[in-house]
Amino acid sequence: MNISTPLQSDDLLTWLNYWGHVHVTGIDLGLERVIPVAEKLKVTRPKAKVITVAGTNGKGSTTTTIAAILQQAGYKVGLYQSPHIYHFNERVKVSGKEAEDQTLIDAFVQVDQARRECGLSLSFFEATTLAAFQIFEQQQCDVWVLEVGLGGRLDVVNVIDPDLAVITNIGLDHVDWLGDTIEKIAFEKAGIIRPQIPVIFAGNQDLPQAIQTKAQQEQAPLYVVNRDYFYQDHEDGSWSFASPAMTIKLPRGNLALENLSTAVAAVLLSGLNVSDQHIREGVAKAKIAGRFEVREIQGKTVVFDAGHNPHGVEFLLKQLQKFMQCNKQYTDVVAVFSMLADKDIHSVVQLLKPVVSEWKIAEMTVPRAAKLTQLQEALQGTHTQQLTNVAEAFQIALEQVQSHQLILVCGSFHTLEAVWEYIG
Repeated sequence: MNISTPLQSDDLLTWLNYWGHVHVTGIDLGLERVIPVAEKLKVTRPKAKVITVAGTNGKGSTTTTIAAILQQAGYKVGLYQSPHIYHFNERVKVSGKEAEDQTLIDAFVQVDQARRECGLSLSFFEATTLAAFQIFEQQQCDVWVLEVGLGGRLDVVNVIDPDLAVITNIGLDHVDWLGDTIEKIAFEKAGIIRPQIPVIFAGNQDLPQAIQTKAQQEQAPLYVVNRDYFYQDHEDGSWSFASPAMTIKLPRGNLALENLSTAVAAVLLSGLNVSDQHIREGVAKAKIAGRFEVREIQGKTVVFDAGHNPHGVEFLLKQLQKFMQCNKQYTDVVAVFSMLADKDIHSVVQLLKPVVSEWKIAEMTVPRAAKLTQLQEALQGTHTQQLTNVAEAFQIALEQVQSHQLILVCGSFHTLEAVWEYIG
């Protein structure tokens, strides 16, 4: 497909469409093409402190909380996350504010010029990540908080050497790219570890050998949850973080405790000047769209959750159980559901089946979307209604649900995005 190069005066959508077609594949792991372009842009050695977060789940919540705490401490923080849920600008934030369209376009112009001078193509993810780095560099951020997109070792984020590496957990996800065992995936995630920098492993599982080996090879001090730091929930709505150096009582916040505690551990190991009060304020303020996000729409209660693998859905179900215990008028859940074809659809459905009484399903309009036949196969024996698109599925759910039912929109970031487009 031939697509003409956009101009600086073109809109953001034109540029995003362009980056979607420059390279032959959407996902192409490896740094050979990226490094020369990053070096041309002079973004590979930022003066800023860099915290890189990899893992299967919890990266978004962890990076959001790290950024929130550091902003409370007065640092200018560049936060890079992916994918977005509602609109692209969410991926790039400076001091909590999403990048404006023109800021992104200006960075895209520079990235495109650099890749042409290098005679290289870039995937959508590579180009947009380099644009984020360009923005953080130009806006002279004090700290860069970077969420790894896929894996770690070969992900474009890994062109930057971090000062602190965080691995949230390891699950069987993206097995086509990362490998089909926990150890193979752990090896990829461990690729963000650098010589003698602190490394946090926050998984609620045994420490994978691949991470331990890499940390030893790099002489990187390794901090492991429930060994080197701890967290505990309290009945009064607070929780505690504890390490050999300190104990601090904190507000419950809006995100999962395991991710809040990882963020606190990261901030304390970063060497940055942060007080207990900054930590409390940051934890209280940290929020992320699409992570058990409850909204009232046309008088109906809707829960949006982007969980798209078994680990993410297990956490969603814990949150849902708590919510329904506190809001006893809801006895029934209607799901607006779709997933990507390369995800573990069967396992996700098996987890949700005991809770969901009705399913509204549709194919998404993205290249990796699961076909209706795939969704139907996983949902055999359930009360399922098949619709032409996700927006229609949501519209029908809104029209049909009764006062004792809540709507759960889940299965993929793209499912949420389709519903948001319909609402907005």
